[in-house]
Amino acid sequence: MEANTLFAHTLLQLGPVVIRDTVVTTWLLMLLLWVAAWLATRHMRTRPGLVQTAVEGAVTAMAEAVRQALPQHAEMVMPFVLTLWTFLVTANLVGLIPGLHSPTRDLSATAALAVLVFLSVHWFGIRAVGLKDYLRHYLSPSPILLPFHVISEITRSLALAVRLFGNMMSLELVALLLVWVGGLLVPIPILMLHIVEALVQAYIFGMLALVYIAGAIQTGALAKSPAPNTEPDAEQKP
Repeated sequence: MEANTLFAHTLLQLGPVVIRDTVVTTWLLMLLLWVAAWLATRHMRTRPGLVQTAVEGAVTAMAEAVRQALPQHAEMVMPFVLTLWTFLVTANLVGLIPGLHSPTRDLSATAALAVLVFLSVHWFGIRAVGLKDYLRHYLSPSPILLPFHVISEITRSLALAVRLFGNMMSLELVALLLVWVGGLLVPIPILMLHIVEALVQAYIFGMLALVYIAGAIQTGALAKSPAPNTEPDAEQKP
């Protein structure tokens, strides 16, 4: 394992179009997930086998996490969040296969995921409360705070991309250094570390995306609801 293999490298270039190993691995993962989902749901049984039980358990656990964060809009958000979690787990773990590297070690891939989350946050917010009421929450409690709201949206999306990239890149770098120093005496601890870290990073990224979506829906709903009347009733006035 050489140091330059940690970084995405060009496989094919057609004029201005550059195809890197990150793109190829990502598309292969999407195809693999599509085939696996089709096979797992092709013959559903009332008495599930081992594979069906494992799939149902994973889907139920992820769906429950979504319901805890968004009980009223869980069905609307669930397909996106569950797909994001599933892709991240497989993308982070693909680095365990010899000759392949995690797409999430590439900043371009994590930036694309962060942009997808950024767009989804506003999409679900608008779907939940409407465009007018959703945009109104950027002007509350004062229109002066509009630039700060915009900066917050951009910086948290940037942090989302850099966090995943930094953790996955450092994980592969640590694995490279340990193999270089210890040789073949440390493959199993590295393997366990990679699995645990991959699952943790996928969970954090998906959970942050869920929190951002829930925050957009809830703040939009608060902006939509009328302000409470603080004036005393006429009967209570002296």
